[in-house]
Amino acid sequence: MKTLGEFIVEKQHDFSHATGELTALLSAIKLGAKIIHRDINKAGLVDILGASGVSNVQGEVQMKLDLYANEKLKAALKARGEVAGIASEEEDEIVIFDGDRAENGKYVVLMDPLDGSSNIDVNVSVGTIFSIYRRITPIGTR
Repeated sequence: MKTLGEFIVEKQHDFSHATGELTALLSAIKLGAKIIHRDINKAGLVDILGASGVSNVQGEVQMKLDLYANEKLKAALKARGEVAGIASEEEDEIVIFDGDRAENGKYVVLMDPLDGSSNIDVNVSVGTIFSIYRRITPIGTR
């Protein structure tokens, strides 16, 4: 059995031109997912269960867990220099990161930080959905 980290590093070695930036980005997503997982397991203790009273871009009522997971995954991605910005189901518009990240990040991440959160009270599986794209604007611009 391989860990996600082992798999990522192994596959990076298959590409001689790899810079490690995508590996670092995937590691940031992995870290964010681990933090979300840890906190979901104690969600009832830290008051992050239930509806938030706010609707997302699809008109669905956002759960507290949705907003929490969005902030944790966004923070994990923002901490890395590879990501210029994100588009999230929990955000009304694309989030462009500040400063050098926005100008020099090579990737944009689209995500649903916590899919299935409305069913968490009946113990149904939840997960994080993400997609990584190379930015289309020139490096050095916003």
